[in-house]
Amino acid sequence: MTPGNKNIATKKKSKDSLFTRINKWLHLWLGLVSGIIVLIVCLTGCIWVFNEEITGLLEPETKVEKQDKPVLTPSQLSAIATKLYPGKVISYAQYQQGRAINVFLKQPNEKGRRGGGTSLKIHPYTGEVLKAEVRKKGETDFFRFVLNGHRFLWMPYTIGRPIVNYGTMVFVVLLITGLIWWYPKKWNKSTRDKSFKIKWGASFKRVNLDLHNVLGFYSLIFLLAIALTGMVYGINWYSEGLYWVTTGGENMAKFRDLKSDTLQVKKVYSPEQSMDIAWSKVIAKHPKSQGFYYSYLDTAEKKSTIGITVYPTAGQFYNSQGYTYDQHSLKELKRKDIYSTPYVGAGFGGKLRKMNYDIHVGSILGFPGKVLAFLCSLIGASLPITGFLIWYGRKFKKKRKV
Repeated sequence: MTPGNKNIATKKKSKDSLFTRINKWLHLWLGLVSGIIVLIVCLTGCIWVFNEEITGLLEPETKVEKQDKPVLTPSQLSAIATKLYPGKVISYAQYQQGRAINVFLKQPNEKGRRGGGTSLKIHPYTGEVLKAEVRKKGETDFFRFVLNGHRFLWMPYTIGRPIVNYGTMVFVVLLITGLIWWYPKKWNKSTRDKSFKIKWGASFKRVNLDLHNVLGFYSLIFLLAIALTGMVYGINWYSEGLYWVTTGGENMAKFRDLKSDTLQVKKVYSPEQSMDIAWSKVIAKHPKSQGFYYSYLDTAEKKSTIGITVYPTAGQFYNSQGYTYDQHSLKELKRKDIYSTPYVGAGFGGKLRKMNYDIHVGSILGFPGKVLAFLCSLIGASLPITGFLIWYGRKFKKKRKV
């Protein structure tokens, strides 16, 4: 080798070692800083994945056999609910095949669930109230508590949400730097065994190291998918940028709050008639769908609309389709955002965005996918723990030797 070649080789080796040192430094300190965030987000994600299945098991009385006759209409549900709770207004109804209809009531002029409310499980054919649950302002059920931790760490939303969002971004960096650190310099039988197998009979430190490296590698692709889809919900520039890239340069249409035409107030339908006619229109278009979300109009607000979301497949959301109707004329009001576009009519980027939640929770692959998402999230929650033990063990060992 000539002196010139030696110098080039030396420079390359120095450059590689610098890159390795930076990579290890990033992985270590970013991991220590974000560890508790990753732990909480991954653990709560594990639990949330099976919220529907667990709720179904805990509420066997709400299971209903499908019958060959129409289910209760929205106006019938409203009459049942408001008769029991005359001081409240009905907000929405969730129709799910094989289950009681979930009806939610709230105080007038309150938005969402923040003011508390009443949840009724109503038999879809007989109208019998199978279960009633009243929550005071600020109260949440178990899975709402879990979701609050997952989304904003049980902190004030404006503080916790950015922490979770950018903590997730740091987790993506950790996965990439971890893969670089994991990758062996040489491939032989020894390095393959260390990289792909857990040596269960070894010392605690070795087993812990293997759990971190090996499980981290096997779950890497799935954890990246979960993290990258999770960031869509919280980081606007990332969400819009990803949509722009995947659609070939299209800007994401903004959500528009549609309003009913108040010039039509005296023309045609009563609120009760509007509720059921809109429902009938959607049912006629989607007779085999396994779920519907019916958003009631505010009868005190003349500009209020009727919203209905169709879920053709139980447990999946990617092929959902939304409809909005003028409460006075029953004219369908068209949205231009991607979530109101039929899945079959969307392009690649649109389909990917509609699949985002199903990819995030694994339901895109059905129940096996949810199991996979659960296991990978559990591994994700273990990585900060095993990583901290590796760091602490090495630091403590060094101090003892000194």
